[in-house]
Formats: sequence, structure tokens, C-alpha cells
Amino acid sequence: MKAVRFYAPGDVRVEEIPVPDCNPGEIRVKVDACAVCGSDLKTFRVGNPRMKPPITMGHEFTGIIERMPERISGFEEGDRIVMATSISCGKCLYCKKGLTNLCINLAPMGFVYNGGMAEYVVIPQKAIANGHLIKVPKDIKAEYAALAEPLSCAVNSVSQSNIRKDDFVLIMGAGPMAILNALAAREFGASKIFMTELSEPRLEQARLFDIDRIINPANENLKEIIEEETDGCGADVVIVAAPAAAPQEESLELVRKQGTVCLFASLPKGKSSLNIDSRLIHYNEIRLTGSSDSTAEHVKRAVNMLSSPRFPAGKLVTHILGLNNIKDAFELMERGEALRVVLKP
Repeated sequence: MKAVRFYAPGDVRVEEIPVPDCNPGEIRVKVDACAVCGSDLKTFRVGNPRMKPPITMGHEFTGIIERMPERISGFEEGDRIVMATSISCGKCLYCKKGLTNLCINLAPMGFVYNGGMAEYVVIPQKAIANGHLIKVPKDIKAEYAALAEPLSCAVNSVSQSNIRKDDFVLIMGAGPMAILNALAAREFGASKIFMTELSEPRLEQARLFDIDRIINPANENLKEIIEEETDGCGADVVIVAAPAAAPQEESLELVRKQGTVCLFASLPKGKSSLNIDSRLIHYNEIRLTGSSDSTAEHVKRAVNMLSSPRFPAGKLVTHILGLNNIKDAFELMERGEALRVVLKP
């Protein structure tokens, strides 16, 4: 079969490799769509310490169950599936609390296990036993079902942010994950959503979605706009989906008293320290939280969203390419021309 294989930073190859064996307790899936994540691009450029090359990339995949050596309750050959793709150990403190995304022994598909940028992928027994496999309605297009994993991360973020009906939400950044956060915030009841972005291509893309106002802070005074919109109080929730220190630091000045700031985007290791005013957190009783990855419950909520005819999946999937075009996908992403590139074997 054909697969996208990572060897080293800058060295990603499309190769012919054997179709993987499928042992009892495992499931083999015929992949028909795998989206390309920003972490895949980052891995291509600078590598990832968790990866032991050569390994097949890709964790935002969907496909049809092609082989089950033994019966597994709830699944049959021919079912379409997606995954909560960071596989938990099922034994640590966090797993026992249901916080599988925070498992101390996470083993993600595409990083520890061979991923979905291939014609076939094998779902490990541990993933099945720990509930990471989710069925998808067959009427969802493959390229849209591949959005379940990234959308589930936004569902987690919005859940962490305690978004309630009629909340005013500010999302800092307008990349693909920021837009998914906006869509999830609307699903959770946000009545007004503002978004910030410096990149003109990203601004143009964001205008295609149900966002009440999009602000370029280079040209407009963001703080004044938020104060005018909220009678000087600030947003109920600020989600920082831009991977930069400045918006993370500024977010505390844009949220109301007892509001929530969620740091969705991560900063590079070694460059992640912030200069923040702790008095704002103390006196304004601000809740400052983070959001990382997702659980199977978040994926299920994402699948429900994708099942709705209102969900604009067609606007999110901006490019569909073949596995041979993985480097074209990376270039589209680097130029800011794509929201989600989906590879179809």
C-alpha cells in the first residue's frame, strides 16, 4: 500500500509498504480521508521527540472497517469510524477520572502508532478497549468525517471555557483551529463571536463563516472595540487560538470579571514564558485555563455537529489532494491558503 512516512525533519516520503497485519483484538480500516494537521507540518519542519522514525503520519483520519479477526462489540465490517487518536493507558489517575486526553502515557496515532496517511491503518487493541473508536453515520462524506478529530479539540476548548447561552466570545486568531473554536462556541450557545487576525488571507477565510465581527488589531484598537461592545466589562470568554505570546498576555485585559481565558494554542518549547499581570487574575477573579487534545466524548459531540446540515464542513475543507501531494499540502498551509487540506488515498 501507499503511505506517507516520516524519517526526519524535512524528510517525508511517499512509499510503498506492506498492508499491515491485523491481529485478534485489532481492527484494520481502509482509509478514505486523512486531514493534514498543523502538528504534521510542524513535525515535517522540526520533528517531534515522540516520533520514532520511520513512521506513517496522520491522525485526523476516517475510513471503513475492512477486517476484524474477532468479534468486537459495537462494531462491524463496513462501519465508518473516526478516533480520539491520542490513545490512553486506561490505568493512570487521569484515565480513572475520565480525563483520557491528559493520560500520563498518551500514545498518539501518527506519532507512536502508524497513522492514517495511508491506504490502510490498524487500530490498536488498547484504543478499542479504552473506547477511542467512534462510529460515524454513513451519510457524512469522508472528507468531512476527517474533521471530527480537530473539531473535537475545539469542543474540548469550548467546554473548558464554560461557554453558556448568550455569551460574548472573543477568539484571538483566525486559522483553521480558531474557526473550529468559533463554530463550537456557537454550538454551545454563544450569541456573539468576535475574532482577531493579522494575516489578510486568514481574514478573508474567516469572513466566510458565521462570525459577528473580524478585527485586525494592526488597524483597529481591539481593547476599545471590546469595551464599547460590552459597556466596559469585557468578553465573557476569550479563547486564544493564535500561537503567540502577545495575544495570550493581552487576553487578560479583554475578559470580564469572573470571565474565562482559555489558552488553546501552544507556544514553542523554550519560548513559552509569559509576562502577565497577576493582579488582573486576582482582583477580577478571572479563570485562566488551557485546553489540550480531546476525549472520545468530545469526538462524539464533534460527530454530532458534523451530522448537522447547518455545519459548514464544505467551507472548512478547502483542498482535497492525493497522498503523493503531501508536500503540496504543507506548502498550502505555510502560505495560509488552506483551512484544512484532506488527503484521499
